[in-house]
Amino acid sequence: MRSNTILKFFTLTFLFLFIGISAQIKNPVKFKFTVNELGNNQYEAVLNATLESGWHIYSRDIPEDTGIPTEYIVSGKNIELIGKFQEVGKKHEEFSEAFGGTIIYYSNSAGFKQKFKLKDPTKVGDVVAEITYQTCDDRVCLAPNTLEFNKKITPTGATEETLADDKTEATKDSAKVVETLTGNPVKGDSTIVEASKLDPKQLKVASIDISKPLTDCGTGSSKIAENYWTYLLLGFIGGLIALLTPCVFPMIPLTVSFFTKGNKNPAKGKRDALVYGFFILVIFVSLSIPFHLIDGIAGNVFNEISTNVWLNIVFFIIFIFFAGSFFGYYDITLPSSIANKSSKAEETGGIIGIFFMALTLVIVSFSCTGPILGGLLGSAITGSANVPMLLTFALAGFGSAWAIVFGLLALFPQALQSLPKSGGWMNTVKVVLGFVELALALKFLSKADLVSKTFLIKRELFIAIWIVIAIGLVIYLFGLIRFPHDDKKPKISITRKIIGVLGIGFVVYLIQGLVPAERPKLSLLSGILPPLNVSYFHNEKDGILGMHPEHDFFNAIELAKKENKPILIDFTGYGCENCRKMEEFVWSEPDILPILQNDVVLASLYVDDKEELPEDQKTKIDLGDGQVKKVKTIGDRWSLFQTANFNNNSQPHYVLLTPDGKVINTPVSGYMEKEKFKKFLECGVNYFKNNK
Repeated sequence: MRSNTILKFFTLTFLFLFIGISAQIKNPVKFKFTVNELGNNQYEAVLNATLESGWHIYSRDIPEDTGIPTEYIVSGKNIELIGKFQEVGKKHEEFSEAFGGTIIYYSNSAGFKQKFKLKDPTKVGDVVAEITYQTCDDRVCLAPNTLEFNKKITPTGATEETLADDKTEATKDSAKVVETLTGNPVKGDSTIVEASKLDPKQLKVASIDISKPLTDCGTGSSKIAENYWTYLLLGFIGGLIALLTPCVFPMIPLTVSFFTKGNKNPAKGKRDALVYGFFILVIFVSLSIPFHLIDGIAGNVFNEISTNVWLNIVFFIIFIFFAGSFFGYYDITLPSSIANKSSKAEETGGIIGIFFMALTLVIVSFSCTGPILGGLLGSAITGSANVPMLLTFALAGFGSAWAIVFGLLALFPQALQSLPKSGGWMNTVKVVLGFVELALALKFLSKADLVSKTFLIKRELFIAIWIVIAIGLVIYLFGLIRFPHDDKKPKISITRKIIGVLGIGFVVYLIQGLVPAERPKLSLLSGILPPLNVSYFHNEKDGILGMHPEHDFFNAIELAKKENKPILIDFTGYGCENCRKMEEFVWSEPDILPILQNDVVLASLYVDDKEELPEDQKTKIDLGDGQVKKVKTIGDRWSLFQTANFNNNSQPHYVLLTPDGKVINTPVSGYMEKEKFKKFLECGVNYFKNNK
């Protein structure tokens, strides 16, 4: 069973890696358009959307300056609307740190309804439904899309009428757009085909060929895969810290000695100790099972928890409560009856008895491990959409730390002599963890403040409170304040002094975040602090980090030729959250920003730019099944350009080109770690410099 579980973990990781590096046209939403007759000359135009797992579509009620709100417009011949359109489905709300506001969206499915009647019930009605929408997942957003659906309504007794077919005009308009995008006139009639199968001879810039980059240097691994191993490591570190607490540390030599000395057969004793460690690992991993079941019942329950104002306040109170326990004002324990029953079951003996010994250890140590495990849970809920898997990895890391320590000491019992003796230092560990719990508690209160849009906890106030907490920790470590279980005259060890000095360094690091600056600071705390726009000093400025990129590909080509630099195409969007995250947390890095400022011509092409194209450049593309994509804005133009030339429709999407339009290295997509983006940039820029 365990081998199957491990196999599933590695299979999922491989799939995420594959998905992360594959650049392709994504179509995660399917539409079905129907017209229902309601009676009394009333009808309802219904458009149902089905989304793939992990993707969402925004509501029309999304706040301004965030994502792209969904618009549903019904019109047509002999049609008179009744009221406004309605959205159907379960709405989800989530605070976006990149946008600084709450986004509202649908996942799995959504519906849009518009009532109407026929102006003349004796004549045919031509229903035209148009939807403009944007879909995103936790890494990328796709370009806003506009689709059109057509239905003919023939009332009983009405004479059939032939509806106008506009495909001929759409074909002519398409040729005009192709000519505009490529700079080359289209000869002869063009054929309207499915958007994902557009003829590259019509839409593709001749020199661009993503299948033949000039260099093949890699761009790093997937962020999603890295996230799991990060939580495994965090769990492992948390497990090691928990071993140092007064609830657990004194039990290590007692337990190991029981197996190595209390058994007449030393080899069997060591084997039983290893089984004991294995059961500890199994017990901790099993704690994540309920979260997998919850996720299966309600796929977005964790996202709702992480963005619910009241639940975040509850988490804040719980973490404050945890901190009080670590400070020694009270103990948090499970009901004694649970521990007593588990302890009694140990008498069974054999494998079952060993299991209940492990379970008893986990239960009686809860007062120290509970707050640490609570921290892992809170971090996972706010860290990703795939909470159950993150928790499984985190708890596996936590249990592994205990299993390894107990197992190794059972194999090498002489190492017990090198362990430090129990004493006041263990209480110091608990108190330090108490300060950490206070700091984490503020994160949940800040999240509630941001989601509720009260914006009382500004970025600078958050930093100031953390500075106070850090100063309190430093004062404690140097023995200037005491807590209930501390010695009256605590010995200030070298370790305490070193950690105290590190605390002073952390205070100095935090102070720089109180000073307004053009570039974001405290990048190590990105995702924890309130966003940059929730600030006492926030001031909107034009440009991106002081840069003013080109917004037209062909202008960028001319500038690149003039300056003899490669072009960095940034397919982006005003409503693209992950694009903002890249700009704020990755582009702003001191070893990234100079490359963008000095070594490339930056072309930011906004696929959701609502400025309309000239009339002679607008067009429609027939997608089949009654769906028609309209190309009427600058955003539509660059979205179509991206699809045709780079076989990709997600944002952010980054491409490096030579001034003559050749792809330098493999493009990359989505939010990524700094090192991956840096490797992508340096690969292309260095190749260009060496091959001018």
